Amino acid sequence: MRIYNPKEWFGILFQFHKSDTLRKLLILIIIIAFYAAIVVFAEVTYFKTHDNSPLKNFSIMHTILGFVLSLLLVFRTNTAYDRWWEGRKLWGALVNNSRNLAIKLHTLLDDSDENNRDFFRKAIPMFAFVLKDHLQAEATRYTLDEEEHPELKNIDTDKHTPNQVAKAIMTRAMQLYNEKKITGEQLYFINNELSSFTDISGACERIKNTPIPYSYSAFIKKFIFIYIMTLPIAYSFSLGYLSVLVVSVVFYVLGSLELIAEEIEDPFGKDSNDLPMEKIASNIEKHVAEIL
Repeated sequence: MRIYNPKEWFGILFQFHKSDTLRKLLILIIIIAFYAAIVVFAEVTYFKTHDNSPLKNFSIMHTILGFVLSLLLVFRTNTAYDRWWEGRKLWGALVNNSRNLAIKLHTLLDDSDENNRDFFRKAIPMFAFVLKDHLQAEATRYTLDEEEHPELKNIDTDKHTPNQVAKAIMTRAMQLYNEKKITGEQLYFINNELSSFTDISGACERIKNTPIPYSYSAFIKKFIFIYIMTLPIAYSFSLGYLSVLVVSVVFYVLGSLELIAEEIEDPFGKDSNDLPMEKIASNIEKHVAEIL
């Protein structure tokens, strides 16, 4: 995720980041411009269209279709952003719950109980790291080699890794209760934070595994394609060769909106505008270590 100052207008205008849609659409824009030039040349040279041409009604139809298309793209972009923002709220909740659990454990555990403190110091941020890798469909790389915590060392990367880490944390909490190091009321005191880990994991998986319906996404792409392909036919008689520029700009705007929606609808990937899960997990690790 790129951090920037939204108030720097000129800096943003003249910067071309790797996520900029112009880079991704440049070849298609050139092809569309070339196609529009051919259409305009054919109409102006061979068909000699004019203001009284029946194509004038065709341009009115394009105006109406453009309004409908803009509504569809607004809905598409808002839906994608809602998914991105929900993902950010879930990871924000993970940060808060990790801190709260660490603070509660700090007050419950004796200062001399270094073994349990060390376990939770490693296990709590470990959940964030394995959740990140799980959502990015990779085997977890965050493993622990300490022999005193075999339940963390022996995480099976072929299975659901966040569940295994959450299970290890819950098991250690129950062990503290069985060893009379915490009471039943104290176990209940930290239960919400313990349960929230799997709740957050499941909510993130819901976003990850439920993309925008295929038929809806395919319809918008086909709509944009047909609209752009027929646009120079409708406006070449009134704009002439200027319609080549108009068609190229319109395609850039519509195509960019669709590309942006595609990128942010899955907030857990590795694109430039996806959530900085690695940074968030590192912050959890740092803050939990400070508390415990």
